[in-house]
Amino acid sequence: MPAASTVAVIVLAAGAGTRMKSSLPKPLHPVCGTPMVMHVVGALADIAPAVTVVVVGHGADQMREVVADAAPDWAHVRFAHQHEQRGTGHATVIGLSAIEGDHDAIAAQVDTVMVVPGDTPLLRARTLAALVDAATAPGMSAAVLMSTLDDPTGYGRVVRDERGDVVRIVEHRDATDDERAIREWNAGVYVVRRDLLDDALARTDTDNAQGEYYLTDVIAVLAAQGHRVAAVYAAADEVAGVNDPDQLAAAEAAMIQRATP
Repeated sequence: MPAASTVAVIVLAAGAGTRMKSSLPKPLHPVCGTPMVMHVVGALADIAPAVTVVVVGHGADQMREVVADAAPDWAHVRFAHQHEQRGTGHATVIGLSAIEGDHDAIAAQVDTVMVVPGDTPLLRARTLAALVDAATAPGMSAAVLMSTLDDPTGYGRVVRDERGDVVRIVEHRDATDDERAIREWNAGVYVVRRDLLDDALARTDTDNAQGEYYLTDVIAVLAAQGHRVAAVYAAADEVAGVNDPDQLAAAEAAMIQRATP
């Protein structure tokens, strides 16, 4: 069994969500009556995070108000504001600043960081707990949540070495034809050892199709340094993100089906 860890969670919830065609910030769109970002926070229950940083951007004031009112005490929620959206890597740096700026004893004990998108309302608590266990197992530095699809067009591909460790994640638009043939895709949830994360983030750049800082590049940095990265599988419907009204309706239908005996 892995040693117990003190986990900080960064919830990425700053995006505009323009495809939702709504003035409501995307993470606040309800699934079965609850804002989807609160479903994500609820899925952290088995981790018992020392702190949960919600990174806000578009609709920041509304996000803070809704999340602060709805968040359970055990989540220890605080906020960080990403004023300019420059990618998931940049958002993670902003989230870390809300942890590092706190000098209390709990923040000093954090040894593991989870990063999770705020638009994945079907994530299960047991899946996130398993991801932490995988990342903190002996010899591991991080873990990535992934799934499989026959046609994962649009998703980042998970590239592994001969022993099954993850060596990099390649965004679809940056992938070669061989990499696009990989069926394993990145679900966008990561757990990384705290002592490795800052340096790995500092080594990322914007040399990619979107000109952004990709959090996925941290995985390649860790692997290049000789650190092992695990992959944890989850069903595709559990890790599906919500980006438009059709996907929102699909998430609601899936949640209703999940709750039906």
